[in-house]
Amino acid sequence: MNTPRPARPDPPRIGTAWAVAVTVIAVVTILVGASLYVFRSVRELPAEAARGTLKAIEEIQQVAAAFRQGTIRTEFASYATTLTGSNYLQFATLRQTEVFTRADKGSVLWGSLELPEVVVSATAPVVYTAYLDLNEEWHFNLAGQTLEVLAPPVRFNLPAIDASEIRYEIRQGSLLRDEGKSLEELKRGLTQLSIRRSRDHLPLIRETGRRKTREFIENWLVQSFGDGHDYRVRVVFADEVAPDGDRGVQQPEGS
Repeated sequence: MNTPRPARPDPPRIGTAWAVAVTVIAVVTILVGASLYVFRSVRELPAEAARGTLKAIEEIQQVAAAFRQGTIRTEFASYATTLTGSNYLQFATLRQTEVFTRADKGSVLWGSLELPEVVVSATAPVVYTAYLDLNEEWHFNLAGQTLEVLAPPVRFNLPAIDASEIRYEIRQGSLLRDEGKSLEELKRGLTQLSIRRSRDHLPLIRETGRRKTREFIENWLVQSFGDGHDYRVRVVFADEVAPDGDRGVQQPEGS
């Protein structure tokens, strides 16, 4: 009688065992690497935060630092001259039709007999251009978040008279007087008369000049300093200051 042989177990599959081992090793490696990355990130987080805070503080203090170092005026002059391409900051142009009048009196007989007065006039369009001289004194004072600026006095270019549009008129003549001579005197004096008239127009352009100057300085702050946009600007012109200079705008120490 034949006795049945017991069944032999299948031999282990070597390929499957290695696959499992490699998978386990890979998972462990990933977990360890992730743990090390998280640990390093957590450890470096305070340092990164500190560096960011220091950088923010440095940016916030840039304008104040420029005052302490006494470089604020130098930096402004450099910026302004480079941007405008000249030593003048022109900020307003006024076109006016002007009437210039000249009255001539005369006498004879050693002043004992007065002659009739001759009055002549010239009407012409004139262009006035106002500017600030960048080479003159600019005083800056930092009061909290306000930059107080004492700018130079407002000045004018030589007025431009449109000679082709001048109209002359004899308003009051006399047969006893040389009206042509009075007209010639008026023509020769038109330039000086227009220069004097330019100062009369200063109240018309002062606020425009103040606004334009303030915008110019605000742009300089923003472009030159990281915290420049945090400051407001107040502008006073030197010709508005009392003789003792007491308008609250003083030259900063060391500038």
